[in-house]
Amino acid sequence: MGDQPKVPLDPHAIELVKNLAVAAAEPEILLVDTTGLGAGLPANVPVAFDRATNTFKSVRPLIEEYRVDPRRRRGTAQVDTLKSFIELIDRHKDVDSVIFGKTSWPSPKLTAVLNYDREGVAARKGDHRIEYAFPLTEEFTAWVNGNAKPMKQDEFAAFLEEHSAELAAPGEGERSEYERLFKERMATPSEVVQLSRHLEVFVNAKAKQGIRLQTGERQIEFAEEHLNANGEKVVIPGVFMVSVPAFVDGDAVRIPARLRYRIAGGSIVWFYQLYRWEFYLREQVGHDLKEAADKTELPSFEGSPEA
Repeated sequence: MGDQPKVPLDPHAIELVKNLAVAAAEPEILLVDTTGLGAGLPANVPVAFDRATNTFKSVRPLIEEYRVDPRRRRGTAQVDTLKSFIELIDRHKDVDSVIFGKTSWPSPKLTAVLNYDREGVAARKGDHRIEYAFPLTEEFTAWVNGNAKPMKQDEFAAFLEEHSAELAAPGEGERSEYERLFKERMATPSEVVQLSRHLEVFVNAKAKQGIRLQTGERQIEFAEEHLNANGEKVVIPGVFMVSVPAFVDGDAVRIPARLRYRIAGGSIVWFYQLYRWEFYLREQVGHDLKEAADKTELPSFEGSPEA
C-alpha cells in the first residue's frame, strides 16, 4: 500500500484545541440563586464548578485566607473580676445583649452573650461572649478545704491563728439567730484567737473531760500526765463567724462555723463545720448577677445560654 497523504497541521487549529482543553479543565465561578432557601442568606452565593471532577466547591475558604479584617466579632473573653466583666460588657453591648448566671456550686459563672437573639429580628450567631467564672480566693479555698476535716490540736491552733483576720464579730441579728438555732454561744474574734493560744499551751496535755455549760459553751479540762491535779480548764465556744471574700476582688461572704472536737483516750482532735456555705455562696453569686444586670442595664437570666 502506498503512503497515505499527510494532512498539513494548522498552527491556529492546534492553538484553538489547546485553549479549549485548558478552558474545559479550569473551574468556573457560578452564582447560585438562594430564593426560597430561608432567611439569613444573600440573594445569591458564589460557587466554583470544577469541570475536571464535575463537583461544586465553596470559594469562601480561599477568600478568607486573604481577609485583612475579621468579618465580625466572635469568641469568648475570660475576665477575673466582676468589675472587669461589667466594664467589658459596656464596651461591646447592644440592645439585644443579655447576661446568664449559673449560681450553683461547684462552678458558678456569669456569661454575657453580646450578639444574642430576640423575637422579631433576624437570628444572630450568639458566639460573641464574655465569661466571669468567679475565681476563688486562697483564703476562702482554705476554709472550704478544711471544712469538717479533723486536725490535731497543734494543727488546729495554727489554723485559727493563721486565719484570725478572717474572723468577724457577729451582728445582733446573727447572734440571736444562730445562738437560738445551734443552742450554742457565739464567740467574738478575740475569744477564738484566745482559744487558739490556750490550745498551743496545752498541746502536750491530756484532755480529761468535756462538759456543757449553761451558757451553751463547753469546757475541757487539760492535765499533764505526770500531775495528779485537775489541770487547767479551757472554755470552748460553740459557734463563730467567718467573714472572707469568696471571689477575687469580691465582697466578703459571712458564714457561721460550728466548733467541734472529739476526745478518745486523752487524745483530742478538732474540726469546724461551715454552716450551709454553699447557700451563702449562691446568694453572693445571685447578688453579683443582679449587680451586673443593673449596672449594664441588660436583662439577666439564671441558667446557661445555648451551646
